[in-house]
Amino acid sequence: MTPRGWALLTLAGLGVALVVAALVLIPWHRPPAPRADQLAALRDLPADQVERARQFRSALRPGGWAALGVGLLVALALGLTPLGSRLIELAGRPFGDHWIAQAVLGGLAVLLVADLVTLPFSAWRHAVLTRYGLATNGWSGWAVDLLKSYAVSAVIGAVALLGFYTVVRLTPRWWWAFGAAGAATLVALLSFVLPVLVEPVFNRFSPMEPGPLRTQLMDMAARDGVPVRDVLVADASRRTRAVNAYVSGFGPTRRVVVYDNLLREATPAEVTAVVAHELGHAKDRDVPVGTLTGALGAAAAVVALYLIGSWPPLLRLAGVDSVAQPRAFPLLIALVTVAGLVFAPVQALVSRRVEARADAHALALTGDPATFESMQRRLSTVNLADPDPPRWEYLYSA
Repeated sequence: MTPRGWALLTLAGLGVALVVAALVLIPWHRPPAPRADQLAALRDLPADQVERARQFRSALRPGGWAALGVGLLVALALGLTPLGSRLIELAGRPFGDHWIAQAVLGGLAVLLVADLVTLPFSAWRHAVLTRYGLATNGWSGWAVDLLKSYAVSAVIGAVALLGFYTVVRLTPRWWWAFGAAGAATLVALLSFVLPVLVEPVFNRFSPMEPGPLRTQLMDMAARDGVPVRDVLVADASRRTRAVNAYVSGFGPTRRVVVYDNLLREATPAEVTAVVAHELGHAKDRDVPVGTLTGALGAAAAVVALYLIGSWPPLLRLAGVDSVAQPRAFPLLIALVTVAGLVFAPVQALVSRRVEARADAHALALTGDPATFESMQRRLSTVNLADPDPPRWEYLYSA
């Protein structure tokens, strides 16, 4: 069998594994509440708060969707025309067109161009957040966070690009197989190390101060059978008024993180309800499950890129001879961008079901539906969440 035949077989196997994992591990049996119940709950919310949230989301919407559209157009312009390959060549020219320079510097240049083109929309978003009182970091803080994000992305991107094109050069006929394995490994590795290496770049974390609340949270985790090393508090207030909490990592890097805003805005009982929700994610192994499905998806994407990117009409449009060349990286980015937009509704659907399961877990663990409801009201009010977004937006990305 030819490498292409093996690639087709591998892609089919990865696709089956991904579907089976999704069917078994995602709670599809938990449908949304009936529409009548949703509308009844909406009528209980203060009308002025709902209207302010809708105005806020309406102000964000043009910039958000414009960024999505412009990002797509830029990716297609760089990947489906010779523009992208020429940019790669320019980046490598000062280094004698060495393949490492083209792969790393050229690849990062393509990613930077795409980011810079959508930068005005990011600034638009920050301006709206500031106008509505959610952003607290000012323009200097926003710029610092942006530079930090670029630096982190550059490091991860450089490692991934160098690793990928090294594999391509060492195994020119079977690079897709090793690349798929490498992509899956990278997803798993990032899920493990991001909490301890990357998150501290953007926030300072400190253990929750000893007291009744921390004792209650740790006791609740123990009662739930969820091993949690600690509950950490993030200094989120230096950039936002929004309240939130999350669980990240797994194994020795698993931790529950709450925003310092949440401790100030919510009652201790509401904080307990939020943490109970996060314990639901840990109890049901949502981070490992997401890592597994993400690793399978990344591996399948590499194999699919090999198969689709070998199509001669695409290569001619991109002005390259092979999808394995560093000069073809913009073509890969264009294909990944299109795939991301196509599969976004599926990811949103999975997220909604997983979050609903965590909500149900919190209700069962705390046995306090009244506090859980007040907590949801507080999150919605402080974060200016639209409780009833447009249906098309809900289905695509909510």
